[in-house]
Amino acid sequence: MAPQHSDFVLHSVTAACMTNAELGLIENACVVVRDGILVWVGEFSALPAKFSRLPEICGGDRLLTPALTDCHTHLVWAGSRAGEFRQRLHGASYQDIAEAGGGILSTVKATRAANEDELFKASLPRAKALLHQGVAHIEIKSGYGLSLADEIKQLRVARRIGETLPLKVSTTLLAAHALPPEYENDSDGYIQHVCEQIIPAAAAEHLADAVDVFCENIGFSRAQAERVFQAAQAHGLPVKIHAEQLSDQDGSALMAEYNGLSADHLEYLSEQGIAAMAKAGSVAVLLPGAFYFLRETKLPPIQALRNANVPIAIATDANPGSSPLVQLPLMMHMACSFFRLTPEEAWLGVTRNAALALGDTQQGTLAVGQRADMALWNLTSPEQICYEFGMNPLEQLWIGGTAV
Repeated sequence: MAPQHSDFVLHSVTAACMTNAELGLIENACVVVRDGILVWVGEFSALPAKFSRLPEICGGDRLLTPALTDCHTHLVWAGSRAGEFRQRLHGASYQDIAEAGGGILSTVKATRAANEDELFKASLPRAKALLHQGVAHIEIKSGYGLSLADEIKQLRVARRIGETLPLKVSTTLLAAHALPPEYENDSDGYIQHVCEQIIPAAAAEHLADAVDVFCENIGFSRAQAERVFQAAQAHGLPVKIHAEQLSDQDGSALMAEYNGLSADHLEYLSEQGIAAMAKAGSVAVLLPGAFYFLRETKLPPIQALRNANVPIAIATDANPGSSPLVQLPLMMHMACSFFRLTPEEAWLGVTRNAALALGDTQQGTLAVGQRADMALWNLTSPEQICYEFGMNPLEQLWIGGTAV
């Protein structure tokens, strides 16, 4: 739709700036982009004369928002677990599938067997799918290698995706995702390997922007998660956590003690965990795709998070086992339908708060000084994208002021 001007005025839009709980809506708005940065946002009638010579783009009275951020994905993997989906529908339990060689270790096996080019070829279409939905920033976790060489391989592929596509990729080392077969019955030994070998190697090659850990009764203990956090911070890497998905292990409070970026899943989050997150300013990342796919019934404590003013983000959790979904707008619908988030909360959850969950302060709102990552939608009101799904209303995406 739009020419690739580096400097331009975009007018005749309704701008949802994401600057407050009401989305900071401005009717008859325009924005000015210079050198990939927003330098003016406001009503078109108030546009300063000094911008009058810039090229103009008419938005056609459509909705303009910040580009979306998917702040929790496991996008790089090989193989498929569609067969397990069929097995479960024929009555097999998760334990039955795992004992037969399925589950996460089947993805580990396939990912280890794939070389970097094969892994890149398998993963790139998933990132493209998100890009085509208005996503300009994606977090990609490792966690399907579970060895030094294979975790590094996953992170390299994630970096390559960010170099190939015109979007930003943040990488997260999730080596503490599951116990690899070679460390069976030796979880402490594996955590030692993660802390002494994998984290230092990822940091030395500048392949990780953060470190994550799965703290759960079927994952790693609170004490083991703390060892991972200590190693991460020793190498200057911020932390986040998969926590309180299946039980309350106090992982979110631990993350908050280390001033972590986010705690994710959170169906079993306690009042103490919420208070700790509020004090630390950490983000609660909700993953309705996994909630849906696993047929969970325990709802995250949404009202308690609201009462404590903990920022709420929404993400796809794209992964082959529990959320094989790469549709972030669909997650907005699910968050509203399953968790009873308001449309305003859903929008903030994939823009401002999702950017905060990745430590990105340059994207997520339409405000002066922000990176010009913007999405123009064929919508007349923000709630439409939460109300209906199956259609892609994206008209135009700009990343860094460049039309994509």
